[in-house]
Amino acid sequence: MTPPPRADQQTARRVGRWPAAAPVAVVLSATLLLFLVLPTAALIATARPASLLAGLSNQLVAPALALSLATTGVALLVIVVCGTPLAWWLARARSRRARWIETAVQLPTVIPPAVAGIALLLTFGRRGVVGAWLDRAGLGVAFSAAAVVMAQIFVAAPFYLTAAVAAFGRMDDALLAAARSLGASPARVFFLVGLPLARPGLVAGAAMSWARALGEFGATLMFAGNMAGRTQTLPLAIYSALESDMRNAQALSVLLVGVAFALLIVIRRLQLSTDVARM
Repeated sequence: MTPPPRADQQTARRVGRWPAAAPVAVVLSATLLLFLVLPTAALIATARPASLLAGLSNQLVAPALALSLATTGVALLVIVVCGTPLAWWLARARSRRARWIETAVQLPTVIPPAVAGIALLLTFGRRGVVGAWLDRAGLGVAFSAAAVVMAQIFVAAPFYLTAAVAAFGRMDDALLAAARSLGASPARVFFLVGLPLARPGLVAGAAMSWARALGEFGATLMFAGNMAGRTQTLPLAIYSALESDMRNAQALSVLLVGVAFALLIVIRRLQLSTDVARM
């Protein structure tokens, strides 16, 4: 009578079946990779230098670029200044309330942009929950540059908060306890220990947040409108250019892809430096 195979033999047989399926895994992986890379490659490969220069010289480009840089700069400043203390508290807190708050601040990442725009309009519009009070005080914000900034903050802040909470959460509690035992106040521990240790993660999160704000479209369109020179950002300029001249839309798209690619390189370098520092 043949003895039953041992557990290690059964495991070896299961592992041995994987190489037979490896070609299928390679095909599936290559299909997804091609699908993700091909559209961007086609966007860049089909763009001629002369067409890019002509498209970038369009009268829509300069105002939209200036507005995008200005509004995303303000939005990022607000996100970092207000979000860093919140991320510190969420990372150090252990209560169930903190976990619910952390879930709530991540909600905008799964809300469709158009829904986010409608929600902002119903909150801060002229007849909104808060907007009605602002309008009586002469502080109407809907369909203005302020609305652009608010839409960008709403959709981009969760990206920074997620990265910042993770960066603060990875810190060694013993270092914080040592600083406190030496007489450092909570504020000094935060500024002199917490921020320097979490800086790579904070910078990477800020870069991702800025990239998301720069590419924001749906919420901005619904809440701020698409007025050239006032609320028309680069994504909205691409939308407007697509209706009249594909060349201009492609030129602006290549510009945004270049900025996004540069940001990804920065983030990857920061992540690599963080991993090396931990070794």
